[in-house]
Amino acid sequence: MRILGIDPGLQTTGFGVIEAEGARLHYVASGTIRTSGAAHRAEQGDLPGRLKIIFDGIGEIVTRYEPTQASVEIVFVNVNPQSTLLLGQARGAALTALVARGLPVHEYTALQMKKAVVGHGHAKKEQVQVMVQRLLNLPGLPGKDASDALGLAIMHAHAGASFAAYSQGAKLQRRTHALFKGGRTY
Repeated sequence: MRILGIDPGLQTTGFGVIEAEGARLHYVASGTIRTSGAAHRAEQGDLPGRLKIIFDGIGEIVTRYEPTQASVEIVFVNVNPQSTLLLGQARGAALTALVARGLPVHEYTALQMKKAVVGHGHAKKEQVQVMVQRLLNLPGLPGKDASDALGLAIMHAHAGASFAAYSQGAKLQRRTHALFKGGRTY
């Protein structure tokens, strides 16, 4: 299974690709998609141009490395709501690029990824970098955005099978105790 991890960001979107053979993980590629310089030259304006760069960049990564699954970080709410909205749009461009190419997408929070990779959910980026380097036997530290993306891929490699098995075993059923005139379903 080849997994693409995406750490979305409006200025820098990190990506990481790993190969998972059972419990063994192999590094394939990682890097960043930067929109800061190129977006100012885009004809469509700053935000639409940046979103296009993210969309096209992820499309190129999918074409080049041919992942079979993708994992994307879930956006957290910042103190500044405008920043959260902008980050959400970058995430939307990334998700759309993945889904448009037929990849199944799995979503995890930064807390889940840090807990899976480092051992506690409030780890610093430097700790994630060191653990990703160790887990993938890399010669040097990956960049901060790339290490988060690789961490998401590692998280999915370890937890994705468990989550899939759990979802198959526990079928959701409609609740009837909280219905209001038949309009509310779960």
